[in-house]
Amino acid sequence: MRTATVPESESALARSLAPEDLSCGDLVAVVQEIVEWPSFFWSCDAQLLPPDEPVRLAVRSSEGGTPLKIEAICLPFVFVKRPCGTHRTLDVRQHRLVRLSTAYARTVWKEMKSASKRA
Repeated sequence: MRTATVPESESALARSLAPEDLSCGDLVAVVQEIVEWPSFFWSCDAQLLPPDEPVRLAVRSSEGGTPLKIEAICLPFVFVKRPCGTHRTLDVRQHRLVRLSTAYARTVWKEMKSASKRA
């Protein structure tokens, strides 16, 4: 029986970023979003949840892992570019960002950009 040794691929972890660590040109992704709902949606006792206080839920991003390039920063707002060429403004109070490894971000960016051109 023959076996082949496959070199281990370099794996990387996305690193959480504080808003002050962001800089233009960074390749980031949204991993978590904070969604706010009125407390009366929970049909709970008014003593537990005051009607003027929203309920905050942390949800996983529907765009998880999609690289975004930071174009401009004016905290708490971050202006980012998507691989398809569109832009979006993020509020870092409602979005948790992670820095992506350069190799991962460039590979995904290239594939998503060519896929959007074909569509």
